[in-house]
Amino acid sequence: MNTNFFNQIAQLEYTGVLQLNISKGIENNLVVSVLVLNDACGDKAKNLIPSVTINATPQEFDEDFFQKITTPVQKISGLLVDMVAFEKQMDEVRKQSAMEKEKTDKAKKEQEAKDKKYKDAMAKVDELEKEGRHRDAWMKVPDATEYPEMAEEILKRKKSLSDKFSAPNLFASVDEISQPLPDKVEQSHLIEPEREVDSLGEQAI
Repeated sequence: MNTNFFNQIAQLEYTGVLQLNISKGIENNLVVSVLVLNDACGDKAKNLIPSVTINATPQEFDEDFFQKITTPVQKISGLLVDMVAFEKQMDEVRKQSAMEKEKTDKAKKEQEAKDKKYKDAMAKVDELEKEGRHRDAWMKVPDATEYPEMAEEILKRKKSLSDKFSAPNLFASVDEISQPLPDKVEQSHLIEPEREVDSLGEQAI
């Protein structure tokens, strides 16, 4: 007897596994439940999807069983496929979110380390300035190119320190040495040799 049962099953459009449960009902009826399963779907909500259940006589099943289940099976299968796609999208979102969070955390840690380095350097500058070592303090001031957001503060601090060991103070003694000798000193140096000559002349006589 050729019923074409499996040929008609093959023509159904569904993704996953089609599970049929057949049990006997009252008055020679049959109860058939059709359940569409999709293992790719990890959403527990899929367990809430009901099976397609039909209670009819064997003759009625032979006449229009596939007409009754075709639309529900396609809808359930499509719903499960959509749930799988949604899960994949959510996984991608979570992945991207985790990557963004990792990037944010990394940038935050790098900024914190940079801020600490700046604060430590400026604390050393303060220490050296208190000790009167202004030139050493000036050398320890961070480079403004490394901290563009603090450039104004850095430049002001460098100028403040450089003013305390400026060139006029350092070379004041040299300027004093370069001043011309007084006239009296120069004249005394010119007269002294003549006295020596007279003295020698007197000794010679």
